[in-house]
Amino acid sequence: MTVDKKEEKWERTEKPQWYVVHTYSGYENKVKVDLTKAIENRGLQNQMLQVVVPEQEVEERHNGVKKTSQRKLFPGYVLIQMYMTDDTWYVVRNTRGVTGFVGPESKPVPLTEKEINAMLADTARKVISYSVGEMIEIIAEGPLKGTVAKVETVDEDRELLTINVDMFGQSSAEFSFSDVKRAEDF
Repeated sequence: MTVDKKEEKWERTEKPQWYVVHTYSGYENKVKVDLTKAIENRGLQNQMLQVVVPEQEVEERHNGVKKTSQRKLFPGYVLIQMYMTDDTWYVVRNTRGVTGFVGPESKPVPLTEKEINAMLADTARKVISYSVGEMIEIIAEGPLKGTVAKVETVDEDRELLTINVDMFGQSSAEFSFSDVKRAEDF
């Protein structure tokens, strides 16, 4: 009499790797909490090492009031460092709010070391946000250094500002976020 062994879908990886999990929008923190509880309840702390929702500190100013908040770097995604096994795959896939692993046909593809280092390094970078009408000072080297101007438009994705400044007969110019700072006296 032979006993059929359960065929394993995933062989345990040699070392823990980082995987990206897609979640419902706005459920990233809930998924992190639920996964952390499932890891504790199932005793998988040695197999599932970290669950991370990458965030960045953002400094904003509204109506003259400075406010610091957290902004998700990758909305709809959670990073998990784990050994890939049947159990760990099952726990992740059956967590409420998870739609699947990122990869072809939802098959988990681990991130390279370079990719994960770049993603986690972005969490340490502080982002400064500007708003239309705000006064800024140009700090980039050049003839306009020290000029104070009003922000006309803000392109958050490209980190560019269009400002109102008299220069060579033109009234608008584009500057990178890193080329300006908030004007102190305005």
